[in-house]
Amino acid sequence: MEISQQLTDEFKLRADHVQNILKLLDEGNTIPFIARYRKEMTGAIDDQILRALNDRYEYLKNLEKRKQEVANAITEQGKMTEEIQAAIDGAQTMTEIEDVYRPFKQKKKTRASVAIEKGLQPLAEFILAQNGDPYAEAEKYIDEEKGVKTVADAINGAKDIIAEIISDNAELRKKLRSLLENHGEMQVKMVKDDGKGTYAMYADYAELIPEIKNHRILAVNRGEKEECLKVKIYFDPDIAKRVCCAKYVHSSGDCARLITEAADDGYDRLIQPSIEREVRAILTDRASEQAIKMFEVNLRPLLLQPPVKGKVTLGLDPGYRTGCKVAVVDETGKVLDTGVIYPVPPKNKIEEAKQTVKALIAKHNVDIISIGNGTASKETEIFVAELLKEVDRPVAYAVVNEAGASVYSASPLAVEEFPDFDVTLRSAVSIARRLQDPLAELIKIDPKSIGVGQYQHDMDKKRLDGVLGGVLEDCVNSVGVDLNTASVSLLKYVAGLNSGIAKNIVLYREENGKFTARNQLLKVSKLGAKAYEQCAGFLRIPDGKNIMDNTAVHPESYKKAEKLLALFGYTDADVRGKRLGELAAKVKAYGEANAAQECGLDVATMNDIISELVKPGRDIRDSLPQRQLRRDILGIEDLSVGMEIEGTVRNVTDFGAFVDIGVHQDGLVHISEITDRFIRHPSDVLKVGQQVKAVIISLDKQKQRIGLSLKQVKKQAN
Repeated sequence: MEISQQLTDEFKLRADHVQNILKLLDEGNTIPFIARYRKEMTGAIDDQILRALNDRYEYLKNLEKRKQEVANAITEQGKMTEEIQAAIDGAQTMTEIEDVYRPFKQKKKTRASVAIEKGLQPLAEFILAQNGDPYAEAEKYIDEEKGVKTVADAINGAKDIIAEIISDNAELRKKLRSLLENHGEMQVKMVKDDGKGTYAMYADYAELIPEIKNHRILAVNRGEKEECLKVKIYFDPDIAKRVCCAKYVHSSGDCARLITEAADDGYDRLIQPSIEREVRAILTDRASEQAIKMFEVNLRPLLLQPPVKGKVTLGLDPGYRTGCKVAVVDETGKVLDTGVIYPVPPKNKIEEAKQTVKALIAKHNVDIISIGNGTASKETEIFVAELLKEVDRPVAYAVVNEAGASVYSASPLAVEEFPDFDVTLRSAVSIARRLQDPLAELIKIDPKSIGVGQYQHDMDKKRLDGVLGGVLEDCVNSVGVDLNTASVSLLKYVAGLNSGIAKNIVLYREENGKFTARNQLLKVSKLGAKAYEQCAGFLRIPDGKNIMDNTAVHPESYKKAEKLLALFGYTDADVRGKRLGELAAKVKAYGEANAAQECGLDVATMNDIISELVKPGRDIRDSLPQRQLRRDILGIEDLSVGMEIEGTVRNVTDFGAFVDIGVHQDGLVHISEITDRFIRHPSDVLKVGQQVKAVIISLDKQKQRIGLSLKQVKKQAN
């Protein structure tokens, strides 16, 4: 089946839309550009579907390439048949195509290859034909010079060849692999305790493969890697051997018995170990893809958290022995002041710390305090909550997830940004900035270090980086980037750009001053026409000469947008003055199709242009629920079972979600406590950053464990 048609069927899209998407991808267009500016060609498919389709497209292209390589290799050996070609054409996965190629691969020395060298291949074929006396036939092959001294030697050599023939049968391997996947059992034994009880539940564990949760597969894999667990896939060998025999045995007598013996040996020695490895790999790939998907699901809302705009922010990186690092940044993130205080044990210089922070608040008119949630966070939060009672100015605080701050602070980027700062002071700056603009700050950190995934170090690095890079790209481009303030870290994720071009943009800005028009980008070194086409619509110039430069309207559509404005009696001044409130209604009354046609636009693109012109410079994050700011504090000792409490979803997993409820330890909402209705996965209902109300259903203050329920909130209300 042609790739385009296969993708059409799999994704249930229109054939012409799929063909257009593939053409656009092959031309080097980026996903964000296609999703935003080629809606008429794609049917307005969103970026996530486009990425999934692109991934599948790349896989199918690689599969076709491998099919051709295998076909060529077999043809060169002079062994191609119509049957083999049909098997190659019908292969749906890389595993299946490798199964077809398996008999024709050059192998290392095996028992079968040794037997073939001794001239025993015809004897093996005679036995497989099952038409005579194998022992009488075997006498013909006795040759002491070749090491075949007896009939038994000849028979055993032939059996080795038959065992390998059975092992290499693509159809049989596919069937056995399916049996293991659907009816096999994973059996786990603990061989070593890690001293932390990490693998206690797997001490003596068995579960049917179709029922194993993905996170358990990854946990078992890690335990095996750490040499704490021993793992095997079990399937009844008698059934498997009968399947092997059924393929080849079609008579009774000595030949049939010898084939059965060869099949039994082939299964035990050749098939079962390799099939087990293949099934383990399939399970791991499936679990890894799910883990990567959850990483993606969690990362997107984390990056798109609403920024706290226009606030002078004081960042606190808590610590015990080394003190609490302080950094004050202005509304744009520029560092105004730094310092170190010791409000927690062992030094407990509380009054001195209060005076320092009060002075900084007064000096810089601090609006909000951002506290990292790491070591000594709780004690620091208590200190801040008490301090704010003594401050005349209305100052709030928020506890932010500081995951990755230490990674950033020690990175070359941080060194370049703050060469004179101590590592810990850089962390304080990062903690302050990630409250002001989470996307701009978190983009500097390897997503794997942000703390919203599981088993990320066990994933395929290239695959994980590719998916997370796609999330970063989608988020950056959906928000848009200020061309005159954006860092290299942010610019490199804009569609069509890379690190090199991003550096050139910043260099041009430093040498020539602020950009006043998008088309000035064409003067930037190595930023050609194609890169400009891809990136221009995602870069903003808030105070540019053309108001459209501060919107997502693409330069290719400026004249059409101007025609649209003129059609309904509006001017550039109306756009700047935000006086287009009636434009959408006027277009609808006129007829969207008619208006679009007159302006040379499709309806989808025209509506995008209208929404941008109505609110130039809009930030999609402003419409999302805003971050909860605090002025008081709760400790775990203040909690009790039955209490209703508000919180923010911090992480979503296969088994539930972790919720920040304002104490040091996150509460866990098990999937069974999310809702009364059936859900396949917690992500069906919850996402990172979401504000929720919960009821505390269990509390272990000693182990610092908090169990929450969302579904019981409604029950209490009733």
